[in-house]
Amino acid sequence: MTVIRLNGYGWRHAGRRAWAVRGLDLRIAPGERVLLLGPSGAGKSTLLHALAGLLPDDSGQAEGELRVDAGVGIVFQDPQSQLVMSRAGDEVAFGLENLGWPAERIWPRVDEVLAQVGFGPDRSRPTGALSGGEQQRLVLAGALAPRPGLLLLDEPTANLDPAGAGQVRRALRDAVGSDTTLVLVEHRIAEVLDLVTRVVVLEPGGGVRDDVPPALLRGPLGDDLAAAGVWVPGHPPPRLPAAGPPGDVLVSSHDLRVRDLALPDTTARAGEVLAVTGPNGSGKSTLALALGGLLKPAAGEVRTRYGAPHRWRAPVLAARIGSVFQNPEHQFVTATVREELALGGTAPARQDELLERLRLTHLAGASPFTLSGGEARRLSVATALAARPELLILDEPTFGQDRRTWLELVGMLAGLRDGGHGVVTVTHDPDVVTALADRVVSLPGPPTSYPDAFDSDGGTS
Repeated sequence: MTVIRLNGYGWRHAGRRAWAVRGLDLRIAPGERVLLLGPSGAGKSTLLHALAGLLPDDSGQAEGELRVDAGVGIVFQDPQSQLVMSRAGDEVAFGLENLGWPAERIWPRVDEVLAQVGFGPDRSRPTGALSGGEQQRLVLAGALAPRPGLLLLDEPTANLDPAGAGQVRRALRDAVGSDTTLVLVEHRIAEVLDLVTRVVVLEPGGGVRDDVPPALLRGPLGDDLAAAGVWVPGHPPPRLPAAGPPGDVLVSSHDLRVRDLALPDTTARAGEVLAVTGPNGSGKSTLALALGGLLKPAAGEVRTRYGAPHRWRAPVLAARIGSVFQNPEHQFVTATVREELALGGTAPARQDELLERLRLTHLAGASPFTLSGGEARRLSVATALAARPELLILDEPTFGQDRRTWLELVGMLAGLRDGGHGVVTVTHDPDVVTALADRVVSLPGPPTSYPDAFDSDGGTS
C-alpha cells in the first residue's frame, strides 16, 4: 500500500525550457517520514507543491503519473503567508469550517490540536501579535486539525530564530501521529534527522539519486553529498576572518525609534561584517531598513558622511547602499532575471559575472517570480551587488541555499568586506555568524511576547 506513487513524473514551469523535476519514480508508504534532499534547484519545493495539488494545469506542463491517496496538509517557510484570521482559534477553525465539519466538533478539535503543538489554551490571542515560532506552530495546528494522512513541510523553520525553530521541531515530534505520513524539505538537516526514517535525494535534472536510512548520511555518502552541495552533518563551513582591521564609519544610528520600536545604537564600518541577530519580532528587519535609508526614523537619526540616507533619491541610494529584503520577490520589478540585473545600467559583462557566480546563468531568461526560494534569494543578492555599493545590507541572505551556494554567497560577502566594502547582515543562521561576522549586535526579544507554555523553562518565544 502506498500514500504517494510517482512513475516517471515531471513538471516544467510555464516559460521554462528546463524541467523542474523529471523522470521521478518514488513510492512512499503510510506512516513513513521522509526527508527530501538535493542541491538548490533540484525540484524539492516543486515536488511538494505537486503533491499538495498546488500546480494548476495552466501554470506548466506535467508528464508521467502522480498519485496521492490521502488528505493533505502543507506548511510553508513563511507562516504569515498562510495566516488568514485575526485570532488564533479562528485560524485553526477556518479550515475545519471550509471542510464542512459539524459545529459541535470544531472547537473541541481546535483546543485539542492547539494543545498538541504546545500553543497554550488561549485561542483568542491575536495572530498579528505572535512571535514567528508561535505563528508557525499555529499554522502547523491548522494543517493537522483535519487529521490529514499526509503532511508536507517546506522548510518550516527557515524564517525562524533558533528558539522558534526548536519549538516547531518539538511540536512536530509531539503532534504528528505515527499514522501520518510526513514529507519534509530542509536544507539544514542535523536538527531534523531524528524526525525522519528515510532520506530521498533528488538529482538536479531528473530522478532519485539516493534513497537511504538517515544514518548513512554520516558516512561516505555524506561526504559525496556535501561535495555535491547538500547540507549534511559533520561538514561545518570554514571560518572567513577579515583580512585587516575595519575602516571608516559608513552608517550609524543614534537614539533610533522606528514604527514604535526603540532600536540600539549601531555602527557599520568599511572592511567589516556586522551581524544583527535576535528573536523574531525584535526589530532586526526594521533596523536594516532604517540603516539602508528605506524607512524614515520617527525619532533619533541615521547618519552617513553624505547625510541622512532616507532623504536621498532612489538612484543615489542604490549606488551607495545596496539592500536585500527579507522577502526577495518584494524587490523584483522586471520580466526576466537578466533584466533585473540590468536595472540601473549594469554592464552586460557584470551581469554575466553575477549570473555565473551565483549559478543563475541557466535562468537568465526566466521570470524572477518563478524561481525557487533559494534562486530568488541569490538573484536579490545579485541585484544589490550589481552597482558595487560601498555598504551592503542583507536580510537573511542565506536562507534556502544548499551548501555550495551558501559557501559561494558567504565567500562573495567576505570578498566584498576584504575589498573595503561594509556588510550588515540580519540573520538567524548561526553558521553565518561563525563563518563571517567580525562583530555582532544582538537585539532583545519583543517587549510584548506572551508566556509560552510549550517552553519547559518558562521562557518566552
